[in-house]
Amino acid sequence: MNESTVMFNELAQERRPMAQGLDWFEGLGVEEQFAALRLLSHYCVQARATSDDGPESIRRAGLRPTHTPAVLITGGRINEQLGKIASLTPLDERRKAFRLLISVLAVADERRRRLFCSDGCGHEWHRLGPAAADAC
Repeated sequence: MNESTVMFNELAQERRPMAQGLDWFEGLGVEEQFAALRLLSHYCVQARATSDDGPESIRRAGLRPTHTPAVLITGGRINEQLGKIASLTPLDERRKAFRLLISVLAVADERRRRLFCSDGCGHEWHRLGPAAADAC
């Protein structure tokens, strides 16, 4: 797994604090941030995120329902909305998008683990090592 994949999954599995994830994200260049958001939205799709995941994801991300990414996640077909969220341009909106997409990944992956991986699976990201909170 590459650095981004590990970071996303450690954040989604609460093995790393969100503050550390935001520091990592903000340390990326603008194009790298967009690439990270696109990859993260792709992982949400792979984890089988649904429109029903929106409200819980908004709550976990600590966003208000009126924030742009929160409005988008509840406003239509999930795959299209994830792409729109990953394309938000102002830095403040990208930060919110990052937090929300991590939360969407967390909600969808928790369901995936419960429904499809409870008896074991081959997903490398489900076998991360000990908490990495002090690794950076």
